[in-house]
Parts: sequence; C-alpha cells; structure tokens
Amino acid sequence: MKKFLLSICILSCLLACSKNGKTEWVVTTPGISWQTQDAGQIKFAGSEKYDAEVDLANPQQTIDGFGACFNELGWTSLSLLSEDARNDIFRELFEYGKGANFTICRMPLGANDFSRDWYSYNETDGDIEMENFSIANDKETLIPFIKTAQKYNPGLKIWASPWSPPAWMKDNKHYACQPLNTSFFDNIGQNGITPEQIRREGVNMFIQEDDYFKAYALYFKKFIEAYRAEGIDISMVMPQNEFNSCQPFPSCTWLASGLATFIGKHLGPSMKSLGVDIMFGTMERPNPALVDTILTDTEAGKYISGAGFQWAGKKAVGDIRQRYPDLKIYQTEQECGDGKNDWEGCVYSWKLMQHFLNNGANVYDYWNISLEEGGLSRWGWSQNSLVTVDKTTGKYKYTCEYYLMKHISHYVLPGARFLPVSGEFTDMMAFCNTDGSCVLIIHNANDTEIKPTIKIGDRAISLSVKPQSFNTIALR
Repeated sequence: MKKFLLSICILSCLLACSKNGKTEWVVTTPGISWQTQDAGQIKFAGSEKYDAEVDLANPQQTIDGFGACFNELGWTSLSLLSEDARNDIFRELFEYGKGANFTICRMPLGANDFSRDWYSYNETDGDIEMENFSIANDKETLIPFIKTAQKYNPGLKIWASPWSPPAWMKDNKHYACQPLNTSFFDNIGQNGITPEQIRREGVNMFIQEDDYFKAYALYFKKFIEAYRAEGIDISMVMPQNEFNSCQPFPSCTWLASGLATFIGKHLGPSMKSLGVDIMFGTMERPNPALVDTILTDTEAGKYISGAGFQWAGKKAVGDIRQRYPDLKIYQTEQECGDGKNDWEGCVYSWKLMQHFLNNGANVYDYWNISLEEGGLSRWGWSQNSLVTVDKTTGKYKYTCEYYLMKHISHYVLPGARFLPVSGEFTDMMAFCNTDGSCVLIIHNANDTEIKPTIKIGDRAISLSVKPQSFNTIALR
C-alpha cells in the first residue's frame, strides 16, 4: 500500500509540475514582505539545460507540519494589544489558508527561559502522590494562549517538554544549575543559586530513586489530564529540554542512561496508558550516541516514536536519519537570535531550515511566537520572535523570520513530501503536496538578480529572482 501511495504521489507531481497550470509566486526582501509577483514572468521551456533539478521520482520524508512555541512571555506581550489586533495575529498564524497555517506547536511543561518567573506544578517538597499538583499558573497565560490559537485551528497539535522538574526532585534543590553570566546576559541581578548548588553537564541532577521517578511520571500524567480537562489534548511529550545543558534559568541535566531508566520503567507505561506518544529529546549536542542509548535500550526504546533536535543537535540529525530511516524527526526549537530580528538572522534561519529538512525533519518548530521589542527574557536573554509588540504604542509587526516561515508553511501542507534538489544551484528547497502541487522556495543571497533554470519532471521553469530575496513558487 505504501508503495502504491508513493507512486500516486509521484504521478500527481509529474502531472502537476510538468504543465503550465495555475502558478503563484510571492517574494520577500529586506524592503518588502510577501509581495505577489506576476507568475506570467515565469517561463516554461524544455529541460535540456538547467541550473537545478528537482527529483520528483525520489520523494523523501513526509512533512507533518510547522509551528512555534507557546510560552508565557509570548502571551503577556500579545496581551498588550487590543483584542481585535490579537485576533488578527492568531488568524494570520493559525487559520487554514490565511497565513502561516501552523499545525503543530510546542509548549513548556512548567517554567522555561521565557516564563514570567520560576514555577512548577507542584512546589510541595516530598509530595510523591502529587496531592498538591496544580496548573493554576497556566490558566493565566499558557491555556488562554493555546485556546485562542485553537479557535482558528481546532485541529492544532500540541506537544510538551519540561525545562526543569520541581526543584525538590533535583539534587541541588534549585530550578537552575548555573549563576547568571553577566558577560552574556543583561545585568539584571542573580538567580539566587549558591556555589553548593552549581552543577555541570554529564551528571544526573534528577534524583535517581524509584519514588522520585514514580512521582515525576505521575506529574506528567496529571499535566496531560489537567490540560485535557481544559479542552487541550497533548499528543506527545519529550522527557527533558536540552538534557545536557546546565543553565542559569530552568534546566536539569541528565545522563542518557538516567533518561532511559525514567522512560522505560515509568514515563513510558504512564504515557502509553493515556495514548500519548514519547519522543526522545530535546537533543542539543552533536553526539548521536546519546540517542542510541535510548533507542537501543530494551525497556525505553519500545516507547520511543521519534527524536527531537535543536541547536548543536543539528550535527547529529543526519547521522541518526541514516541509521534510523523510519524514525520521526522533529526540529524542536529554532536557534533564538539576539532580539534584533534583522535580515541577517533571517538568512541564518533559512540555512537552519535547509539543514534540518535536507536531513529528514518531519516537523520544524520556530521558538518565540511573540515578544516585546528587544525580546528580553526574565533572565536577561534577548531573542527573536515572529511578532514584536511595542508596549508604548500598543502596535505590533511581523518580523522577516515570520515571513520566511510563511514562505514554506503557507504552501507546504501536512502530508507533503520533501524533494531532493541537485545541480549547481541548490539554494532552494522543493516539496510535493498531496494534491500534486509542487512548491519551490528559492533564496537569492546575492546583491544582484539571478536567473536560474530549474528542471521539474519533463519541463523546466526559468525566472528572474530579485537580489536578497526569498521566493515561493507554487505550481498547481
């Protein structure tokens, strides 16, 4: 059956992309965003000479969707806007056919680096039975954030991961494991950590005892159940954000072997009983052996449906794709930028997207949906976002990285297949949707116009591409 469906996909793309049917073309440059171009300027010709070839006969991974992360400072920034303006943003990001078409998003399980402050769902030391579990904090921020998105996309998929368990479950009894480095973060004071509480990569900060493992699995279960009671279904969890990273904000280091024990004996059975998937991650180191530890573990491996990668984990994703070709791969957090939201950062984001999608990613999630201008976190880190809000004027704007995401996610829909591109010109990506339409995203990094000829099936297209631009060509 899979081979039959693959043949249908290939045939549909060949038919759709080999004729001059309805074509759309949009372009974004540093000076203009999402400008419609005259598709009549695209020339269809023979395919004897070309700069790039889209391989329709060899479709790669299925695209499950694109999205971003719901976090507290995203909601507090949007709350500065009028209700009408806020709804316009949600409609643009989530309503099908309107804008970005986001279909799969991430959320934190407890505090993260863009929370209002440190918190967990149970601050009662030793409460193994989770009698004092509460999502009251999230009812102020994350729940209205997600439910507003659901108004425009009721089928929106949500997955979750913790940055830190409750502090009493950790051997240093603190949400962080490093002091603030004021040479990197803005000088906003310290985070209250003492020298005795400082930890490092390569240790299990989570207390490796059965009672704590059981309590933490119950913590996850109660989170899933509490969110379901709010009408929000969490379809998948990852056990720890950046489990190697010792940070001055909410974080918790684990050994891969410690995570294997937690997943195999506790989290796996708990999530299976709820019908919730588990993926390994998030993986932020260039060491594929850390993923192998989980996948080859006889207990943990049977519960793992995929793996999530971010930051330096990008250097391991290709290796894992080669060794586990059927493994689901998420790009879990696009690198965060510096709060400038400039064109240089947008171009870097494009390169990240190319890398992950060329190496088999099924999902690509951006990080911050919205932040106040400057993008400053509770712990002093300035980061980029898709939307910036001016709290003085109560106005907002979409950043160039938003339009970059939209250049792909508006046209590349769930179920699409990634298509390899070869030739001298490879600064592009190609996809085939389930309706047979082909989508080309082309980047011109030069300061002058380029005129690539691109072979697709038995035809070729030729077009003039503006300098310093992103272009999407949709061939139907």
